[in-house]
Order: sequence, then C-alpha cells, then structure tokens
Amino acid sequence: MLENLETDFIGRKEIFYKEIDSTQKEIWRRIENKKIEDGTIIIADIQNNAIGTHGRVWYTDEESNIAFSIYLKSNCRVSNLNGITIEIAQILVNIFKDKYNIKLEIKEPNDLVVNNKKIGGILTETKLNGETAKYMVIGIGINTNKTKFNKEICDIASSIKKEFGIQVDRQIIIEEFCNQFEKNYKEKIEK
Repeated sequence: MLENLETDFIGRKEIFYKEIDSTQKEIWRRIENKKIEDGTIIIADIQNNAIGTHGRVWYTDEESNIAFSIYLKSNCRVSNLNGITIEIAQILVNIFKDKYNIKLEIKEPNDLVVNNKKIGGILTETKLNGETAKYMVIGIGINTNKTKFNKEICDIASSIKKEFGIQVDRQIIIEEFCNQFEKNYKEKIEK
C-alpha cells in the first residue's frame, strides 16, 4: 500500500488489516511475542475496539479513514522525546494544509479539531527502563471520510468529509507523515 516512502525504516514493514480490535493493541501483542521490527506500521480499515487517551474508545467503524500505529525502538533518554505528541500533531496539520489546503487546529496535548469538533487523535505510549525510553508506540486516528456518528459523540466529533466536503486519500497522508516524521524523530533520538 505505501509506495512513496522516502524513509529509512518507518513504514518499511507494513501490516494491513481489513478489521482488527486496535492497531495499537496489535503492536503491543507483537512486542510481547517479540515479533516486530523497528519502524513497523500497522494500518486498519476498521477498528472495533480501538483506544484513545484516558482509556476512551476510538471509533473507526467505516472504511477509508486513517487508523494506524507505528512501533519505534527508541533507546534514548526519555527527555529526548519531550513534546513529541505535539510535534506529531503539527506535522499532520501541515500535511493537511499542504495537500488539501484545509486548516486543522491542535487541541493540546493530542487532538486535531475543526470548528471545535474532534476529528483526530494521537496516542503516544512509551516503555521506560529508568530514564531510557526503550520503545514507543504511536497511534493515529483521523476521521477523514466518516459520515455516521452515534448520539454520544455527534456534537463533539466530526470528519474532514463532513466539515470540508472533500475525500481524503489516506495513503498519501500516511506516506507523507512517515516521510516527515522520520526526519523529526531521528533528530530527537540522536541528541
């Protein structure tokens, strides 16, 4: 699926699921089983039990939205990763501005919003050993083409399609994210 990568390792090992409980949970399972490579990306069409921050559920129940997680073997001082979630959000904001000329806003620390409605979120989890960040799992979910929202979230959540009336090509967004984020990430861990 990812054909236009300019990365050394992020996204080079790609696993795709038509449906899965959660891309984030799948990476943690693979870590536990020692069956994962640095830079592996897991992408899903549908997640039926995805996780957001604070243990909330993230709904990815329609196809063609953005739902992926990346495994990174950081092995750096945890302080090197300070601010990484906001930097990830800023990269995504820049990509949507550049590719689709739409303006997303960041609601710190980890939400992407439009018209005060959440359209995306970032979940960054790190495995620590003392002051060392051994590895990191980054999950990104963005409602790009979602049209149906249940009652509990219809007033607080939306999608790019609903807000701007455009169809987003998730492959382009994911590829561009991997390309831009890898440069940023390498600088942080090589400090």
